Amino acid sequence: MKLESNVSLRSQVTSALLIAVAGYSPVFGADWSTARGNPARTGAVENSSGPKTGKVLWAHKSTDHFIAAPVPASDLVLVSSLAAFNTSSFQALSTDPAVGAKRARWSKSVPYLKLPTVSAPAVIGNLVVFGDGMHQTDGAILHGVRLDTGLPLWQYSVPGQLVHMEGSPAIANGRVLIGGGNAGVICLDPAKLELNGKEVDATQAQALLDAQWKELQAKYEREKKIDPDFAVPPSEDSLPKPKPKLAWQSGAGKWHVDASVAVAGDRVIVTSAFLDVEKTGDRSIIGLKLSDGGEVWKTPLKHNPWAGPTVSGDLVLVGCSSVRLEPRDLPKAQGEVVAVSITDGSVKWRKDIPAGVVSSIAVKDGIAVFTATDGVIRAWEVASGKERWKSDPFAPFFASPAIADGMVYVADLKGLVQGLNLSDGKRVWSLNLATDAAVSAPGMVYGGPVVSGGRLYVATCNLESPTKGATAVVCIGEK
Repeated sequence: MKLESNVSLRSQVTSALLIAVAGYSPVFGADWSTARGNPARTGAVENSSGPKTGKVLWAHKSTDHFIAAPVPASDLVLVSSLAAFNTSSFQALSTDPAVGAKRARWSKSVPYLKLPTVSAPAVIGNLVVFGDGMHQTDGAILHGVRLDTGLPLWQYSVPGQLVHMEGSPAIANGRVLIGGGNAGVICLDPAKLELNGKEVDATQAQALLDAQWKELQAKYEREKKIDPDFAVPPSEDSLPKPKPKLAWQSGAGKWHVDASVAVAGDRVIVTSAFLDVEKTGDRSIIGLKLSDGGEVWKTPLKHNPWAGPTVSGDLVLVGCSSVRLEPRDLPKAQGEVVAVSITDGSVKWRKDIPAGVVSSIAVKDGIAVFTATDGVIRAWEVASGKERWKSDPFAPFFASPAIADGMVYVADLKGLVQGLNLSDGKRVWSLNLATDAAVSAPGMVYGGPVVSGGRLYVATCNLESPTKGATAVVCIGEK
């Protein structure tokens, strides 16, 4: 069965469904319904081209740490980040080069966000979905907010030890799916919400939230006129929190799902890790039914899959690593890449490599491209696993590659961004974020670069820096 041909149609249908039944107003711009934009994990909006030269159009400076990849949405780029004491932030930045320093259209932080946020969002129509919670915390919350204003639509809380939502959600067939650590995989119906003990549709809930928000703003304006020193601005945290209906949950207490899931046709593909220290999880790839989460097949893995699975036609590709995303452990990392049948999970090919693969694999035109902790970029044939080309080693990679219009885009742990030919791996351009005058942010790139509208977006962190200094969200294009 060929599945990729249906992706665009499913996206359109899903978008129309969410807009129609949930009352979300349409927003111009391509959807980003899953991690890296599509099941092939290209990190690119469909039919987008990326820059043929690497010039900085703008840099949004920060001291926060951008762990997840940025996500393009309409005329915005969405980024989650960590600040001091693991406090979280989520921002919608304008992509307009002329905006200047005040680039944030809207943002969210404490008290609305209560847990660290390292999840890249999914976007469809006017709905933005992202998770919070990370490995060091217990319990997690999945957030649904409006793209145009950032105002909340709903929340879904999941308690429990080693429960977190670090991976990107997936939106498919009107449902929202996300891995929840020890909570397994959670599938929600955002069109059906529970509010004050009653079931309401999303249109009713949004109308109620909008009305209450206007009331809070009006109260604040009245209080300012009476005594501006004691007037307290309204907090989104004081709004009611509609809860989407749980469609199904699979693997709770059995799997440990940190990575993003993939949805293709009627199949949900899940990767589960085994945590050696905590002694929990099941190191495997699992195929589920989208309808009810029932297990169809399971394939064991040699090493842990820290990034989400990639779907290409009848195949599912997964990269694995013996170490987590810990720079100090990189010298001892070992890895493998596995290709299995999406129908029954049977192994079509698997290959060991002398490094860890902690990134997603990007697939385009029958070529699978992935980065590794030994600093090498590799391109293999999807059907056979035969090597097409590989780059010379440089700095280690955690970030996934992006592919668009015959180009491969990568960013490493030293902040070097490169554009390569997909056909032969030859470098076309490179940009050092640490030395570029417009950026000067020697941060690591954990989340992969993404492509939209001829531009490349990269976000950095500095978790290993003694000073934990400058970071940036960077827009790269052609001047």
